[in-house]
Amino acid sequence: MTELSTNADYIALEDEVAAHNYSPLPVVVSDAEGVWVTDVEGNRYLDALAGYSALNFGHRHPDLVQAAKDQLDRATLTSRAFHNDMLGPFCRDLAELVGKDMVLPMNSGAEAVETALKLARKWGYQVKGIPAEQAEIIVMENNFHGRTTTIVSFSNDPEARDDYGPYTPGFVTVPYGDLAAIEAAITDNTAAVLLEPIQGEMGVQIPKEGFLPGLRELCTAKNVLMIADEIQSGLGRTGTTLACGYEGVEADVYTLGKALGGGIIAVSAVAANKDVMEVITPGTHGSTFGGNPLAAAVGHAVVKLLASGEFQDKAKELEPRFRERLEALIGQGVDEVRVRGLWAGIDIDPDLMTGKEACKGMAKRGVLAKDTHGSTIRLAPPLSITAEELDLVVQSLADTLADARAAKGQG
Repeated sequence: MTELSTNADYIALEDEVAAHNYSPLPVVVSDAEGVWVTDVEGNRYLDALAGYSALNFGHRHPDLVQAAKDQLDRATLTSRAFHNDMLGPFCRDLAELVGKDMVLPMNSGAEAVETALKLARKWGYQVKGIPAEQAEIIVMENNFHGRTTTIVSFSNDPEARDDYGPYTPGFVTVPYGDLAAIEAAITDNTAAVLLEPIQGEMGVQIPKEGFLPGLRELCTAKNVLMIADEIQSGLGRTGTTLACGYEGVEADVYTLGKALGGGIIAVSAVAANKDVMEVITPGTHGSTFGGNPLAAAVGHAVVKLLASGEFQDKAKELEPRFRERLEALIGQGVDEVRVRGLWAGIDIDPDLMTGKEACKGMAKRGVLAKDTHGSTIRLAPPLSITAEELDLVVQSLADTLADARAAKGQG
């Protein structure tokens, strides 16, 4: 067996034996701590993606690692055929954190969304009185909620959707942020409106102020559930525990994930009040691994970190600095910037370079970021980042753009 030692060695092996469902930067991470990762050749990078917000607390946060180690010495899996001593405390404290009565634990974010869809339909039939098989759920254009066959059925991203049909019916798509369109789409058969409070995969698209409060009022008036997918936007990323909280809005149902597992294990959850959640009864939904002791232990440690408010405050405190430095690049190779907390979408001038090229340039300068939809890059560093480290992130982009402009003779 050939010995592997360089980035190129590992990448060649992966290309041969692993499905090509991603197109990653040519960096092979071997070690990570805090906001920094190191590749197999010893090169060090600042991680400005944080696992799409799964690493909100940084790599290997000591509290989370200790919680996992402690639980590994006790019990890791029981299945839900039995109780375990970690699930109740985790669900109690997570429910309190997000202001709900009950939690249904799952594993991946897509599972949480699928669970919320089932929950909404069942509520629609059993509580609202929608005729059998007629429930509709309103979704937003340019959404991203996962990659299951049901979820891609209401995606309008060709890469995510094409060639996976036949598609699941029961979804009505409207423009994101358009209250009038949502109101027009609501019928007696509408069970729920599903949305991301901020569209992450679309490039950190933030709705106009007043949209979320307006949607909350509309859903209440029409007896429709408001489901907020907070899998990327939630758990401190935006300077509030949940992105909905930025405007003081409370959804009926939250889907949570990514950061809930602390970058250690896949943990997701659906949170709702009893009047919604109690339509789920024994045998009507489940997961062998959902709510397992190891996941609950790590998730509970995450909830304790967030309960202190430290990470939310850090994101809120650094937001103005982040925005100011990014907005200074507008006209210097950047067309538009959107920032909320420590989350930014940056539209690169497509005549200068693609988003992927910008990310490659940043990687050469020791910062890892991710492109999306051609000319946009996303920055979502761990919430443990310092002001000085945050400046390094922006400077790497500034230098990348400056070199590209010089190469094109733009000065």
